[in-house]
Amino acid sequence: MGCGNLFFLVLVSFSVALITYNIIISANAPLKQELPGPSRSSSSITVDPVIKMPIDRSKTSSSKRLFHTAVTASDSVYNTWQCRIMYYWFKKFKDGPNSEMGGFTRILHSGKPDKYMDEIPTFVAQPLPAGMDQGYIVLNRPWAFVQWLQQADIKEDYILMSEPDHIIVKPIPNLSKDGLGAAFPFFYIEPKRYESQLRKFFPEDKGPITNIDPIGNSPVIVGRESLKKIAPTWMNVSLAMKKDPETDKAFGWVLEMYAYAVASALHGVSNILYKDFMIQPPWDTEVGKKFIIHYTYGCDYNMKGELTYGKMGEWRFDKRSYDNVVPPRNLSLPPPGVPESVVTLVKMVNEATANIPNWGS
Repeated sequence: MGCGNLFFLVLVSFSVALITYNIIISANAPLKQELPGPSRSSSSITVDPVIKMPIDRSKTSSSKRLFHTAVTASDSVYNTWQCRIMYYWFKKFKDGPNSEMGGFTRILHSGKPDKYMDEIPTFVAQPLPAGMDQGYIVLNRPWAFVQWLQQADIKEDYILMSEPDHIIVKPIPNLSKDGLGAAFPFFYIEPKRYESQLRKFFPEDKGPITNIDPIGNSPVIVGRESLKKIAPTWMNVSLAMKKDPETDKAFGWVLEMYAYAVASALHGVSNILYKDFMIQPPWDTEVGKKFIIHYTYGCDYNMKGELTYGKMGEWRFDKRSYDNVVPPRNLSLPPPGVPESVVTLVKMVNEATANIPNWGS
């Protein structure tokens, strides 16, 4: 086992070195390249995917361009309660008007099943070898997607990459078209600002730096076959960026988002930048025509309904308050004057927790 792990670390390190030396990955590289994990030639280690609750796709209509929703997660309390709420609202809107939502998979990168396999359709992926994520657990996301795309039977032609802290607020149509992906533009993803760092992974012969879209990997709707090409590159670029001190320092917690944007550009997959894809309270105050609430930021208010961001409010909802324990049922609603987006978020959390069996167990 020790020799095997050493072999994989050397192999991936060699791959990363090539990337950082301007030989990233051929634009037409096959999906089944050498990747982190057990050796294909080793007879002492075998890893089989664990897949539960196959999706009933009998309702697939040829007139619809269905997409499969995939969410990566660890087996932490924090990720798990968010996934349960996310899946509750997925089911509520899946068959609604204009929906092109197909199947759903939680890609669990803990390497072993958990007790929610029968509640949420789940694929169990192996984590990166110990230490390879360097404490940045998000690096497991692209590796988990690579395994799922290789091993799972995905019927839909498109994939929506989503996250545990997304709440779907209305049926989602397929927003991609004409070979383009559809992605939410993040104001803090700035390829032009960081051109010197990005050129290490996106050489000038690949085109202008503006070919890199200001996106992360989520939310993104993209063709399944395109994602099969992008995912291994996304993984290798993520590892290379993390290994490069200058790039790691520049990008911090959004490093893996930049890596996806680079990988998509390397494979010539551009994206429709769809601002109405989601909102992020408390900064976005109205739900409007948006499809997803992303509750990544804490919401702190005084009892006058005034935002006290940066200071703990008299009333607050912050997912980080529940990193080791699930939120209780029937959270208190915000005081009068708090924006609709925050009120809607708390009401939807409350509805989900009230109806999900064995909440808190």
